[in-house]
Amino acid sequence: MTRLVLVRHGETEWHAENRYAGVSDVALTPRGRDQARMLAAWAVLARPDAVWSSGLSRARQTAAAPAARSAPDVRVDGRLRELDFGEGEGLTRDEMHREFPDALRGFLADPVAAHLPGGEDPARAAARFTAALHDIAAARTGGRVLVVAHSTVIRLALCALLGIPLGDYRRRLPAPGNCALTEIRLRDGEAALLEYNTAIERSLTPRSRQ
Repeated sequence: MTRLVLVRHGETEWHAENRYAGVSDVALTPRGRDQARMLAAWAVLARPDAVWSSGLSRARQTAAAPAARSAPDVRVDGRLRELDFGEGEGLTRDEMHREFPDALRGFLADPVAAHLPGGEDPARAAARFTAALHDIAAARTGGRVLVVAHSTVIRLALCALLGIPLGDYRRRLPAPGNCALTEIRLRDGEAALLEYNTAIERSLTPRSRQ
């Protein structure tokens, strides 16, 4: 049995305008770096056995802080990257509406069957991400591992692991907050959800430490 703590990276420079980052490399804001430091404080208490990260810089920068406090290094797996939003990369929803309104309507109705033009198939993204999680779990049987990744692909993977239709990921799973904690247990190929989207600030209260 392995417990995996899935964390969305800290706030980025595109956060305020809600631009779709996907595989674009976007830097953390000062608040994002503060969130990473809070994640490091959590790691001192939780003592994860390892820290893994997406290869995108916003995830690696977030993971570096807890790794420095609790693990020898950050291990990077490219399969943990965010969904590629294709022509939607770097755009707000309003901008997408101007550029490709019909495709956007389809995406909002079913983000898997009608993913954004030129974007990655969400089913394939879920498959690569869950494969990475299973490999990480197999390497750390009985341990607890911190995995720093991204909002959409975390939700897609949770749907795949828990038997929720992938197209329902936005309706069934609210977007994780930056550096919020989501914990799953993987055992014999099956997943259980132990915690979802707990704000990092809340995780550091005295009650949370008990």
